[in-house]
Amino acid sequence: MADQNPPPPILQLTPLNPDFRDDPHAIYRRLRESHPVYRDEMAGSNIVTRYKIARETLNDRTMLRGPDKVDPPGPFTQRLVETFERDPQTGEPRTNSILLMDEPHHSRVRPPIAKALYARAAKCKPLVDEIIDEKFGAVEPKGGFDLLSEFAIPLPIDVIGAILGVDVERRAEFRDWSEGVIQVLNPFRTPEQTAYLERAGEAIRNYFEAQIAERRANPQDDLITDVVRLQAAGAELKDAEIVSNLIGLLVGGNLTTSDLIGNGVYALLTHPNELAKLKADPSIVAQVVEEVLRYDGPVDITARVTPRDMEIGGCPMKARQSVITLLRSANHDPDVFENPDVFDASRKPGPHIAFGGGSHICIGAPLARIEAQAALLKLFQRFPNLRLARPNEKPERRTLPFFNGIQRLDVLI
Repeated sequence: MADQNPPPPILQLTPLNPDFRDDPHAIYRRLRESHPVYRDEMAGSNIVTRYKIARETLNDRTMLRGPDKVDPPGPFTQRLVETFERDPQTGEPRTNSILLMDEPHHSRVRPPIAKALYARAAKCKPLVDEIIDEKFGAVEPKGGFDLLSEFAIPLPIDVIGAILGVDVERRAEFRDWSEGVIQVLNPFRTPEQTAYLERAGEAIRNYFEAQIAERRANPQDDLITDVVRLQAAGAELKDAEIVSNLIGLLVGGNLTTSDLIGNGVYALLTHPNELAKLKADPSIVAQVVEEVLRYDGPVDITARVTPRDMEIGGCPMKARQSVITLLRSANHDPDVFENPDVFDASRKPGPHIAFGGGSHICIGAPLARIEAQAALLKLFQRFPNLRLARPNEKPERRTLPFFNGIQRLDVLI
C-alpha cells in the first residue's frame, strides 16, 4: 500500500529532528519508496530522494546553481542571497564563490583555481603524513583521546593551512573563522549565528586580502602565490573572487573532511570485520574511503535551479524552481547499491554522489580523499588496538543542518 502520510518538510531532515538524528535512513527509505520527488512548500523547493533522478539532475549542466535565480524566492534561497554582494551598477545580488556561481563566470573562475589546487594536492601526501605523525605524537602518551578535537578536526585545517600558506600560529583562528563562515549554508541560523558569520567573514576576508598583497610583493611556495601568479599570467580573476574562493577552500576543505574522517573511524570501529579487512590488506584503503563516503557521507544536500520548464523524475516543474537532492538518501538507494544500509569494505567503489556532480562537483574532493585515506590507514597502523572508549553508547552528532558529523568520539589506544 502506498504511504498516505505527507512527506516531511526539509527542516525535519536535519539533526534538529530527534527521529532523523537517531535513524535518518528509516526516513530516507520511506521517502525513496513513496516520494521520489516531492514539493516542500515551507522551503520553497522540490526534493529529490532517489539516486537515478538525483544523478541525472546533478549531471545536467544546463541546471543553474545560484539561489538568486530562484523565482519566486523561497526562505532557503533568501537566506543565502542575503549574504551576496550587490552589483554597484545594477544593484542585483552577485556572488564571487564558485560554489554558487553560474555561467559565464563559473567557467572563468573555477578552472584556474582548480588547476592550482590540484597541482598542490598531487604532491601533498608527504605533508599530510607529516602532519598526521605530529598529531599521533601529541596523543600517544595520553592512552586515549577525543578523535575529533585532537585529530580529525585539526588535521584538515593544518593541511589546507599549509597548502594555502597560512601562518601556523593562526590555525586556531582559522578553525574559529571556518565555524562562523559555514553558517552561510545554515538557513535556520539564529541572530547570534548570523553575527558570528558576519564577524568571521570580515576577519577572514581581511586576512586573505592582506596575504594576496603580500604574495605579490614576496612570492612564497604556496597556493595563494600560485593563484596570484595565474592571475598575473592572464587568468581573468578579480581579487574579490580569489578571496572568496580561498575562503571556500579553507572552509569546505576543513569541516567536511573532519566529518569524513570521524565518520570513517566510527564505521570501522563499529564493524570489526570490515576493519580486519583493511588491516589485512592496506591497499584497499581507497575503496574503504569511497564506502565511507557512500555509507555515511559528510554532506546531506546540494541544490540546483531549473533553467526552463521541465520534468524531473516525471514531475513537471516551472523554470527557476529550486531542486534539492538528498545525497545520503540517494547513496542508500537499493536500486543502485546492493544491501545499501550495510557498511562493506569489500564493496567495489560505486558511483556514489557524496561530492555532488556535474560542473559543480566538489572542487576539494581529491584533497579530501588523500587526507581521509592517509588518516584511516596510518591511524590503525600506529594504534592497532584503537577502540571506542564507550562502545555501548552512540556518539553525539553535530547539529549543523545538512552536514553529517560526530561531535565527539572518545577512543582508547
